[in-house]
Amino acid sequence: MADTKLQYLGALPKLLPARSGGKHRRKAPVGFLIVVALPTLLACLYYLVIASPRYVSEARFVVRSANVAQPSTVGMALHVAGFSTGINDAFAVHEYLTSRDSLQQLDKQFDLRAVLGRKGADALARYPRPWEGQSEEALYKAFQRFLTVGYDSTTGISTIRVEAFRPQDARALNLALLDSGEKLINQLNDRAAANAVSDAERDQKVAVAAAENAKQALTNFRNSARFIDPRTEAAESTQITATLLVTIAQLKAERDQLAAEAPASPQLAPLDRRIGALERQVSEARARMAGGADSLAPKVGTYEDLILQREIAERRVTQAEASLLSAQQDAARQKLYLERIVAPSLPDKGTAPNRWKAILTIFASSMLLYAIGWLVWAGIREHRQD
Repeated sequence: MADTKLQYLGALPKLLPARSGGKHRRKAPVGFLIVVALPTLLACLYYLVIASPRYVSEARFVVRSANVAQPSTVGMALHVAGFSTGINDAFAVHEYLTSRDSLQQLDKQFDLRAVLGRKGADALARYPRPWEGQSEEALYKAFQRFLTVGYDSTTGISTIRVEAFRPQDARALNLALLDSGEKLINQLNDRAAANAVSDAERDQKVAVAAAENAKQALTNFRNSARFIDPRTEAAESTQITATLLVTIAQLKAERDQLAAEAPASPQLAPLDRRIGALERQVSEARARMAGGADSLAPKVGTYEDLILQREIAERRVTQAEASLLSAQQDAARQKLYLERIVAPSLPDKGTAPNRWKAILTIFASSMLLYAIGWLVWAGIREHRQD
């Protein structure tokens, strides 16, 4: 039997471990370095080395009305559940503080471009940033980065947070914003009071003018008639006529008695003359009271009409004044007040930006983006292999 000759060919490359001159090193994926490591490193560089500190001044206020009704049980339940039973007047102040009108008022008091772009501040935080312009619109958008207006629906308290590169600037801007909010509330009060009281004031002026016209008409009538009260004149004339009639009756009785006792008495003629004179006086008095255009009867009627018109006008004045007083009281009860709960603070340390929070946020976002990308790439590779 022939001997079998074995020939050694060496270890198979796939079965035996490859020889290496050193320890095996695993390199980090390029995608991880680009998506996660690089942004995190840049964030650390910016927030820990470059970013300028910003000082935050905070103030709290509440807008309320003098007429605050006690909430009902249903109202409290809706409030706790997040439903408001009325329009909150603080929102008007919020909208104004973040508006362009407020920015214009601040720009008149402060040089906002200099305040928001202090020398020494980093280029990514100050105004203008490298990609921003010098327009009013750019300034408005930039100021929104330095201003935060919040509202707590549970307590009804509003908060103003103003950031600046100097503590004095932050506090001054916050004070100016609060002052402008108070001016807005005063303007709203004046406008609401004017709308509520204007109608009542107009009615009062019309009523007063009507009363003055009625008084003037009465005065003109008295001047033309040449007596104060024709009713008094008529009463006096009636009294005189009654007295004359009594006297005439007495004289007639005396004459009848005398004529019965002495028909040829010479005293009868004087008595007849006296009776005739008195009767003529009575006729004149009656003619003066009624019977012609110049008599007292039509004048008394005109006078009573003028008196009635004056009394109606005076009642209208009284009612108009009562309505005006009621409108003023309602406007006072509905008046709004901006009360400062916490005055703008003067910070002694820069609390913005929150450096580590920003770094961790960027790192977490990068990791999430990298994980999503890795899952997508793994799915694509598996699909290609299939």
